[in-house]
Amino acid sequence: MDEWFGRTGEQPDTWTPVSPRLAWLRRTVLLGLVAVSALPAAGILSGRATVLGWLVGLLAVAVLGIGWVLLGRNARSWAYAERADDLLVRHGVLYRRLVVVPYGRMQLVEVSAGPLHRWFDLATVQLHTAAASTDARIPGLRPVAAAVLRDRLAARGEARSAGL
Repeated sequence: MDEWFGRTGEQPDTWTPVSPRLAWLRRTVLLGLVAVSALPAAGILSGRATVLGWLVGLLAVAVLGIGWVLLGRNARSWAYAERADDLLVRHGVLYRRLVVVPYGRMQLVEVSAGPLHRWFDLATVQLHTAAASTDARIPGLRPVAAAVLRDRLAARGEARSAGL
């Protein structure tokens, strides 16, 4: 996975992965969506399931199984690397994406965590630049690590004295 987009220029020595808890957060959401939408529709909970109900139930189990695997792979694909002049963020399994954010172009670095993220002890670092298409985010960081990364990125951005 370190061979993304060739070997031009300075390559980071190490990629820092996000927390494995990100996969569990997303799997919990998937489990809740499947349980809320498919099982009552199938009639399995009431004990009056028809053939169509069982087919819907089997489809729900298939979606859950496939989604479980894919969400785990996607969560493992998230990583970031800090280089001397910029931050690299990569993610994706089928469609890979590599975002390069120069420290001097960062205008705002924020840390956010919704209720479910706080329950899983996770936070997201969001980087804002002047160009909306180059904004980057790093989900699935532990809150302390996210705060340290935010402070480090803000300091590097101020040192480049272009955005923050």
